[in-house]
Amino acid sequence: MKKTLLSMFAIVSIVSANSEVETLKTEMNTLQEKLKTLEEKSNNMIDQKSMEKHFKVINAKSPDFLLGKQTGPNMVLRPFDNPDMWVKLGVRVQGTFENYDSGKDGVSAMDAYLRRTRFEIQAGFSKNVSFTMDVRNDKANYQDKGEQKFNVGDAYLKIKKPFDSSLVNFKLYRGKIDVSRTETVKSAYVIHYDRPHVADEAAQYITHNRRGTNAKMYGDWHKKLYYEIAFGDGIHSGKLKDASGSSFDGKLKQESFFYGGKVVLSPFDGWEETKRTESYFGQGKHFSIGAAYWSSPNINYNDGTVSQKIDHKLLNLEISAHYLGAFVQAEYFNFDGVVKDWGSAETGKSNGWYATGEYVFKDAYYLAPFVRVESWDKWDGAGDYKLTSNIVGLNWYLRGNSTKVGLAYQKDEYGQDLGNYTDKRYKLTTQWFF
Repeated sequence: MKKTLLSMFAIVSIVSANSEVETLKTEMNTLQEKLKTLEEKSNNMIDQKSMEKHFKVINAKSPDFLLGKQTGPNMVLRPFDNPDMWVKLGVRVQGTFENYDSGKDGVSAMDAYLRRTRFEIQAGFSKNVSFTMDVRNDKANYQDKGEQKFNVGDAYLKIKKPFDSSLVNFKLYRGKIDVSRTETVKSAYVIHYDRPHVADEAAQYITHNRRGTNAKMYGDWHKKLYYEIAFGDGIHSGKLKDASGSSFDGKLKQESFFYGGKVVLSPFDGWEETKRTESYFGQGKHFSIGAAYWSSPNINYNDGTVSQKIDHKLLNLEISAHYLGAFVQAEYFNFDGVVKDWGSAETGKSNGWYATGEYVFKDAYYLAPFVRVESWDKWDGAGDYKLTSNIVGLNWYLRGNSTKVGLAYQKDEYGQDLGNYTDKRYKLTTQWFF
């Protein structure tokens, strides 16, 4: 009997031990599955961070707009085998629907056109060297101009900090020179993408579209002081006008490069300008003042009646500031070497200014009313050559500058010697920038 009980006890013990072993095996399998799941999640997190480094489009510092954060701009692509190299790709479309009331022609018309169309590409060859260019088509379907043509806009090689200092950088070929703050700011970042008349004249007065082929050295000192100096190709005859606004029709040859430079100062600590823009979305603050002098000398022209040599000289002064939602900006221009009328040898000066401002209401889905006033005396002498322009409008930043719409009313008044008429425009503007 005793042996039977011991045998039964042994059997029960063995069965119990086997059961515990099976339970332990099951628990170990469960732990292994959990470990495997955690490893996969960890690898996925690493892969996501790696992918974000190599493929990125959203601007992480952007506010949250109605349609989300704005883009970088452009999509950034980095190769895995050399992350110091990169490519940025982007597109931009600015469309306008407007009612145009021309006092000069006595015509009132509705017009819809693409103010700007861009395909943008940048390529980084290393930490220090990159190339930027865009292909563009401006004012397609504007009035009776048809589809227009594509051409190259920016096309410059950038050499950043070759001596490991922000004081010395270079841009070569088709990069902008700073003849005006609003002309230097990317058109996607300006308050109203039809810039002031006087600033548009400055953009053509020294070199073609302020980016004729040139070489530029620039830099900054702790964001307190910025400078640039440049020289390069001069003016384009197709953009040359006299004081009345009549286009040049003749022969032109320029014997010398343009040259000049600009200095911008941010004098107050904590108010440094870190980026040239007109749209701040209620963030941060800055205050800056600047001055530029540019010369485009030895311009030989023959308009069929007069053959002479002139020098174009431009003085530009700027001031800009913003504090949270409030932004203000003003510029002054002085042109020397202006031809009064084609067919006349008389030359002189011209001067003008504009002031603009915007206030962004963050709590009202980034609605932003703006104004701009402009006065330009196109001939500094006898006669009425004054052009005045006033704009009031409202921007709505649906996704920052990536997606925005606007309404604007513009009134331009031309003096007696400019034709003595008034133009009025009512505009609906849109921008898609990726």
